[in-house]
Amino acid sequence: MSVELVVKNLVAEVVLNRPEKMNALNEAAMQTLVERLDAAEKAGVRALILRGEGPGFSAGRDLSDSDPFNEDGEAILEKIVNPVIRRVADFPAPSFAAVHGPCLGIGLGLALACDVVYAADDARIGSPFARIGAVLDSGAHSFFVQRLGSHRALELIYTGTLISGREAEAWGLINRSIAKSILLERVRAVAAAVAQGPTAAFLESKRIVRRIENEGLGLAEVLRSEAKAQGAASRTADYREGISAFQSKRNPRFVGR
Repeated sequence: MSVELVVKNLVAEVVLNRPEKMNALNEAAMQTLVERLDAAEKAGVRALILRGEGPGFSAGRDLSDSDPFNEDGEAILEKIVNPVIRRVADFPAPSFAAVHGPCLGIGLGLALACDVVYAADDARIGSPFARIGAVLDSGAHSFFVQRLGSHRALELIYTGTLISGREAEAWGLINRSIAKSILLERVRAVAAAVAQGPTAAFLESKRIVRRIENEGLGLAEVLRSEAKAQGAASRTADYREGISAFQSKRNPRFVGR
């Protein structure tokens, strides 16, 4: 199975599972990935982990069957790749990427489309598209420029340099670099804790952050969006539980709605 789904305690793990191909993704695998995300959403999970099985997260698109003399690069991205990136970015729960080994091409896009990215110290992160005459894709232009600035974005694009997890953290591309031996344990612990939190409120914040990124909201519009989101939150069971627990000096028990 190219992509697996495991759901436990309201946390979904979506696992890229083609280790013999370094989790390179062909069209069938990308379609399966979307199906696994759909299934995770239908299961009502309150957090998502995306990871790779074997020696790496993902080497990117599987080029073994590529036909460079006839293929339409635009169609491949618009019809196959881009919907997967959007599906991960828009997943309606907090999402976490656990990155180890190579994280390249569409693998890079998938990881950075998650809300939070933890990577092994010695992960190899980037997109050496310069070596194959292709344009950086999978949303990486946006992720690089937003997080690194245009100068570092273009340096990585021009040189095809791969950076380590430690470098990616230092540059601000990912959240945290962690020893490979405890990476998955740490990501699972964080996701499990977040899944027990007020995830409906978290989702409101995720929507606001995405609008700031995608629409360039100014302060006035952010304030209006926060007020609307707070209004929605105030009608949830978690809001009532959270404030009641605070008043009673006890730990809240959130249900995600």
